[in-house]
Amino acid sequence: MTRAVLGIIGGSGVYDLPGLEDIRDEAIATPWGEPSAPLKRGTLAGLPIVFLPRHGKGHVLSPSDINYRANIDALKRAGVTDLVALSACGSFKEELPPGTFVLVDQFVDRTYKRESSFFGKGCVAHVSMAHPVSPLLRAHLGAAAKAEGIAVVDGGTYVCMEGPQFSSLAESLAYKAQGFSVIGMTNMPEAKLAREAEICYASVAMVTDFDCWHPGHDAVTVQDIIRVLNSNAGKANALVARLAHSFPKEHEPCPIGSDRALETALITAPDARDPALLRKLDAVAGRVLRS
Repeated sequence: MTRAVLGIIGGSGVYDLPGLEDIRDEAIATPWGEPSAPLKRGTLAGLPIVFLPRHGKGHVLSPSDINYRANIDALKRAGVTDLVALSACGSFKEELPPGTFVLVDQFVDRTYKRESSFFGKGCVAHVSMAHPVSPLLRAHLGAAAKAEGIAVVDGGTYVCMEGPQFSSLAESLAYKAQGFSVIGMTNMPEAKLAREAEICYASVAMVTDFDCWHPGHDAVTVQDIIRVLNSNAGKANALVARLAHSFPKEHEPCPIGSDRALETALITAPDARDPALLRKLDAVAGRVLRS
């Protein structure tokens, strides 16, 4: 069995993790560049925790400027087996008002400026993203929320836009018409890269506003969002603390194979693989490349 190490990526409003014990900062170098910030290692209820603020200390990185590959590579090198993304988002549904937490189970990627894969020329891989969220991890989050008295909605589709501007009214109405639940700017390519790194991934989408489709939110402002962010951050911290108390100490094999995604993904013949790229893949794909 593999020891479980829980990774937490803090999004807008979540820049620290209160209650973390035995804390130490760890700067991990990656072949993909610098992660958003040094990793913060510690424990909660005896469970190893690795925390990373997605936007950096002081929120200095826009969604398009985040080095998603470096973040996931660093978390993989830190031994993270299960990764929870805490992310602010807008809502397309009246029944998902500000303050609601959504355990999304699907993503639609509308980003276009970001490196979205560790693989490419010299070593090609195609992982399945049919079910991008690890169901066991999502179930643990749901149980923790219920135990903590935090209202969550289980399931929903998160559309990831490039940003950093908010949606136009036409975009917002189109996404609502397509039945999407929430909109954000950061879960892609994060979820794709986590799958390539064989890390189980789940997202807690924390609703801050109704997006501009709603007559009462037709001019979303940062000031409005910050007020809800502060409330959401407190609930997010409580959710993570409860999750840590009940989380299995040994990593549970993912029923959809999130933690084994590369076993059937590599297509480039071994003798045709680029040695330079393979060296960069040592953490992400070392398990399958060495075998």
